[in-house]
Amino acid sequence: MQKYLQAALYHPFSLTQYFNMKSYDGPVWPGKPYPLGANWKGTGVNFALYSENATAVVLCLFDHPDDEEEKVQIRLKEKTDHVWHAFLPGIKPGQLYGYRVEGTWDPLRGFRFDPNKLLIDPYAKAICGATEIAENMFSYDIYSEDEDRDLMRRDVNSAGVVNKCVVIDPEFDWEGDVAPDHQMHNSIIYEMHVKGFTALHPDIPPELKGTYKALATKPVIEYLQKLGVTAVELMPIHQFAHPKFLLDKGLRNYWGYHSIGYFAPHAEYSSSGYAGQQVREFKEMVKAMHKAGIEVILDVVYNHTAEGNHHGPTLSLRGIDNHNYYRLVLEEQRYYMDYTGTGNSLNMLSARTLQLVMDSLRYWVNEMHVDGFRFDLASTLARGLYDVGKLSTFLDTIHQDPIISQVKLIAEPWDIGEGGYQ
Repeated sequence: MQKYLQAALYHPFSLTQYFNMKSYDGPVWPGKPYPLGANWKGTGVNFALYSENATAVVLCLFDHPDDEEEKVQIRLKEKTDHVWHAFLPGIKPGQLYGYRVEGTWDPLRGFRFDPNKLLIDPYAKAICGATEIAENMFSYDIYSEDEDRDLMRRDVNSAGVVNKCVVIDPEFDWEGDVAPDHQMHNSIIYEMHVKGFTALHPDIPPELKGTYKALATKPVIEYLQKLGVTAVELMPIHQFAHPKFLLDKGLRNYWGYHSIGYFAPHAEYSSSGYAGQQVREFKEMVKAMHKAGIEVILDVVYNHTAEGNHHGPTLSLRGIDNHNYYRLVLEEQRYYMDYTGTGNSLNMLSARTLQLVMDSLRYWVNEMHVDGFRFDLASTLARGLYDVGKLSTFLDTIHQDPIISQVKLIAEPWDIGEGGYQ
C-alpha cells in the first residue's frame, strides 16, 4: 500500500476510487478469443489471454490494489487457438485483475510457469500504481549464491507486490480531433521527458508537475509554439518498472526504458488517478496538443521487457509463455538471446509476439491518437533467424499495415548484436 500512498501525496487524488469493487459471484460465460485483453462490452467484460504452452489459466479478481490474495479465482475453461477466454457479465470499468498461469517448470527447456506469481495482462490498458521490482516477484531465492539458483523454484505468492491490471472505459469525446499531419521534411521534433520537462517548468502548478496533464497546460503549449515545434517525441510512457537494484540504492528508473505494459500509459505520470484515469488524462493531453497543431510521437521499447534475463523477475510474459514471447538460446533454452544489453529480446519470430507489438501500435494510433513512433533499438525488432535485414517479418508487417504505415516512423538503427548497426 505504501507506494500508492506515496503517489497520492505527490498527486493529490482520492484513494477511495480503489475501494468500491465488490467480489464477483456471477456467472462465467464462454466469451470470445478476440480481442485479447480485458474489454468492457457495456454489460460485462470479455477476458482473453494467449498462452500456447499453459496447462491452465486462472483469472484473478481483486477489490483493492494492495490485496495480497485475490478475492475471486476463475479458471478459464474455454480455449480457442491457444487463447483462453471468458465473459463475466456485470463486471465494470475499474475492476482490478491479473492472471496466474499453470504449466511446466523446466527452465533448462525454457519453461518457467509459476502459478505462485500474479501476472500482468500484456494487453492491459491500465496498470495500477508504480511497478517496483520486489523479492517476491522472483521465482527463486535471490539471495542464494548458487549459480543454478534460477532452476530451483521457490513457491512464494507475489500478489501483494505485483501491480493489478485495470478494466477501463474506452469512451472519450475527442471533439472532432484531427491529426496535424505535418510533412516529415517540415517537422521540428522536440524530444521530451514527461516528468523532467514538466517538473522543471516554472509556470506549471506544483500539483501538476510530472504529469500528462501538465503537458496540456497553456504555458507548455505556448512555449512549444514559440519555438516552432511541430511534434513532441515523448520518452517512454508505456508502463515501466523500477529495478530492484535501483530501489535498493534509494533510486528510481528515471528514463523508462524498462517496459512491462505496451498498452498502458505509465501510471506515475497521472495527476488524476490510477484506476483508468491515466488513460483519459493521456487522451486529453494529445487532444490539447493537436488543437495547437503539435503532433505526439512515442519513444517505444518493444525490443525487450523489464523481466530481464534468467535471473529476472516473473511479472508477465515470462510466466505466460516464455517460449513464445522471448528469444531463447537454441542450444541452452535456460538463457535468453540478448541483443539489447538488458537481458532479453522479444521473439519477433513468433506470430503472437508480432501480433502483440502490432496490436499495441494500432491501439496507440486508433484509440490514443498518437502520430508516430520512435523505435528504440530497432535492429533487434528487425532480426530474422540470424541477421538484421530490411525484409524482416517485422518491417514487412509495418509496411503493409494500412494504419501504422501512414504515421511517422523513426528507427534507432542499431543493437549490440552482430551486424546490429544499420
